[in-house]
Amino acid sequence: MDRTTIDLWVGVFVALGMAALLGLAMKVGNLTSANIGPTYSVSAAFENVGSLKPHAPVKSAGVVVGRVDSINFDGSKFEAVVKINIDQRYAFPKDTFANIYTAGLLGEQYIGLEAGGDEANLKNGDKITQTQDAIVLEKMISQFLFSKASETKSDSKEPDVKPLASAKASGSKAATKAVELGDPGF
Repeated sequence: MDRTTIDLWVGVFVALGMAALLGLAMKVGNLTSANIGPTYSVSAAFENVGSLKPHAPVKSAGVVVGRVDSINFDGSKFEAVVKINIDQRYAFPKDTFANIYTAGLLGEQYIGLEAGGDEANLKNGDKITQTQDAIVLEKMISQFLFSKASETKSDSKEPDVKPLASAKASGSKAATKAVELGDPGF
């Protein structure tokens, strides 16, 4: 092969590699999903949305039924208002629950809709009133560590030596062994 043919093949492989990286970046950025059909818009208020982002999927039973349109802060109520676009093919009852979940341990966050039992359905402009905030991993870890620290602190109290001393004074080896083992009957 001559030099120009090798250069041509190297150029083709570099272009294919860059196209693959661009496709991967679009997929990770959640920008390649096919647009859903006509939608209706509802909103939901959350105290904490975690790292939920616009264009995040909205799922029900594991199926993508919509997308997060926008996230805004309501300064009067101090909560995040999430605007959700739901595909018109899917009708949800007015008492639907909106929960923020995380895909995997450290994956992307999405909104999960759990249908209620109301006869009337959500329509354009309605508000989902029953919501559950995002679970923040750092907050859970700090609560766990704090509870373990308080347990350790309460467990480190000096043991009560009075029952052991009285058992030894009685001369009974059985009583002494029972107190050492923590038997409450002695």
